[in-house]
Amino acid sequence: MDENGTWYASPSHRFALRLRLRMEELRDVISQTMRPGRMGTPCLACPLRLKPAFKDKTDDEIRFIQGMKVDHRVVPAGSDIIHPGQEDAELYTLFSGWAFRYKSLPDGRRQILNILLPGDLVGLQASLLAAAEHGIEALTEVELCVFPRKRVWDLFVKMPSLAYELSWLGSREECMVDDNLTSVGQRNAGERIAALIITLYHRADALGLVVDGSFEFPLSQQQLADALGLSLVHTSKTWSRLRKAGLFTLASGRLTLLNPRLTAHMAAIYDQSSAPRPLI
Repeated sequence: MDENGTWYASPSHRFALRLRLRMEELRDVISQTMRPGRMGTPCLACPLRLKPAFKDKTDDEIRFIQGMKVDHRVVPAGSDIIHPGQEDAELYTLFSGWAFRYKSLPDGRRQILNILLPGDLVGLQASLLAAAEHGIEALTEVELCVFPRKRVWDLFVKMPSLAYELSWLGSREECMVDDNLTSVGQRNAGERIAALIITLYHRADALGLVVDGSFEFPLSQQQLADALGLSLVHTSKTWSRLRKAGLFTLASGRLTLLNPRLTAHMAAIYDQSSAPRPLI
């Protein structure tokens, strides 16, 4: 209460009030929209929405997303989420874990196009095309929020704001592929590895996955080579050289970035700040 006797809510009180209202709405959503067999965290309670990486959404938008969701799927590491040529690929949001999008040649050689982290949209191209022209593999065990491909058009008809965000996310993924192509075409081996590490570091940090400069790094050296357009031998030698130079350490599947500024300078990446992005 202020000096005039007017009651006001402090930021902590406002947060508590909003949380209580959200929990009441959540109970309604669970009772009204959760169908038998539907699994996973309801969208209003999604922990990803609290991360600084993502934009706020209106309650109506979140309810619409909840209404589209048909499953919460777990896929083991090493399995295809979408396989090349698949004609019934759905649209997914990566709830947890790491995955990557790839294309393969007939002789088995593979190019990893981009790495997918929690909150990323998975399978937009495949869900819009008659058949998937790429594959998506689970790098670790992943959890996926599943949206049927036949309802993607509903976003454009009934919720244009979400349709715009869907298009924005497609453009963002294209930019990530552009960055990878720039590395493959113009950076030397050390610069390519440094660029990948510093980019993944900042993406993981925005998701709250970096602790004391350390984050999970499940990529094998073969997968690094596939992502960076290098031979396995060249990748291994360059990786060892950068590690011995003191840029990072890797132990028990976690990478610790020891000198972020030097790594960013080596990769010729100077600005990794980005505005919050949409979460479908």
